Amino acid sequence: MTTPAFTPWILGLTGGIGSGKSAAAQRFVELGVHLVDADQAARWVVEPGRPALASIIERFGPGVLQPDGQLDRAALRKLIFADPEQRRWLEALLHPLIGQEIFSYLAKAESPYAVFVSPLMIESGQFKRTQRLLVIDAPQALQVERTLLRDQTNPEQVQAILKAQTSREERLRHAHDVVVNDRDMSWLHSEVDRLHHFYLTLRGGQP
Repeated sequence: MTTPAFTPWILGLTGGIGSGKSAAAQRFVELGVHLVDADQAARWVVEPGRPALASIIERFGPGVLQPDGQLDRAALRKLIFADPEQRRWLEALLHPLIGQEIFSYLAKAESPYAVFVSPLMIESGQFKRTQRLLVIDAPQALQVERTLLRDQTNPEQVQAILKAQTSREERLRHAHDVVVNDRDMSWLHSEVDRLHHFYLTLRGGQP
C-alpha cells in the first residue's frame, strides 16, 4: 500500500454506551472510509513481541499471560483495579503508545478523511487531535435498553457505566455533527451516508 499524496483529515466518532456508535462506525467502513478504533489500538500495543507487553510482564509477573503468550486482560484488570497506583502506571505506559499507533495508522489513510472511534474521546482529550467530531446520541432509556439486550447485564451495571462516562451534555457541547439514533438501523445508515457525502466536500474538516 502506497502512502497517499494528500493528508486525510480526521473525524472523531464517539457516543455513550448503547448509542449505536459501533454500528455507525461499521457503516463508514462499508462506505470505504479508513477507520481505526481506540480499542483495537489498545490490543495492538500489547501483542506478543511488543515492548509494552514485556514491560507489563516485568512489573506484574507471568501471571498476566495466557498459555499462548497473549495478555490475559481479565487477570491484569483485577490487579490494576485493586491498586490505583498500578492503574496509573499502566495508563502512563500505554496511553502514549496507543496514541502513536492510532495516528500513525490514520496518517496512512487512502480515503479523503479517516475516522477515529473512541468511547472516551472527550474524557481523554483525544478530540483535540481530530478536525471534526461526530456524536452518536440516544435517549438514556434507550441506551440502557439496548445495552441490556446486547450484553445480558443488569440495570445497575449499565447505570454505573453511564455514570463513569462523560455526560451527554458534555459530548454534545464538543460536537460538530450529531445523529440522534432513536430509530431503526436503516435510518442510522441513511444518516451516516448523508454525512459521508457531506464530509467528502470538506477540506481539513471545514466547509
